[in-house]
Amino acid sequence: MVRGKTQMKRIENATSRQVTFSKRRNGLLKKAFELSVLCDAEIALIVFSTRGKLYEFASSSMQQTIERYRRTRDNTPTAFRSDEQNMQHLKEEAASMMKNIDLLEASKRKLMGEDLGSCSIEELQQIEQQLERSVSNVRARKTQIFMEQIEQLKERENALVAENSRLSEKPEPKDQRENQPQPFAESSPSSDVETELFIGLPDTRTRCGASFLRSS
Repeated sequence: MVRGKTQMKRIENATSRQVTFSKRRNGLLKKAFELSVLCDAEIALIVFSTRGKLYEFASSSMQQTIERYRRTRDNTPTAFRSDEQNMQHLKEEAASMMKNIDLLEASKRKLMGEDLGSCSIEELQQIEQQLERSVSNVRARKTQIFMEQIEQLKERENALVAENSRLSEKPEPKDQRENQPQPFAESSPSSDVETELFIGLPDTRTRCGASFLRSS
């Protein structure tokens, strides 16, 4: 998949390079002709192929247009020439950006399985490898998301188990404990039954009680 800005470079495959040159050259000559007719502009276009073959277009006379260009360049003030150069530079950048956009659109169509008729075996193999890398990246990301979701579910499960355990160990409210029946406590004879008998005045109670116990 194409990412970001693609840097233009020379087409390595000779057949693809020749096909691209023919298409672009014809398009350039057509645009020059249309511009001269629609806007009444004087245009001279010169193109040399890699084999040195000349392709040209002139709306009037090539030689006259070249001479006019030389005279205009020599008579142009420096400041105006600088502005013209800047404008030309901007036009070149705009044209380069348009070419990049065209290349990106062409790459996108090829990745979608369209316009593959002009592709060579090498280009088809590159597209196939690029798609396989993209699918591999998508699957790796999907697996990562699944693992993250599983970890989140495990954390939620552990939290629920801990909360359930905490609620199970929580003491009962005081009101419920008071309402529960209490077990009967065993009483000792010494604490529940009075074994001493007191007779007489206070000063003789201890002795009478003790003698009572001895006699019993």
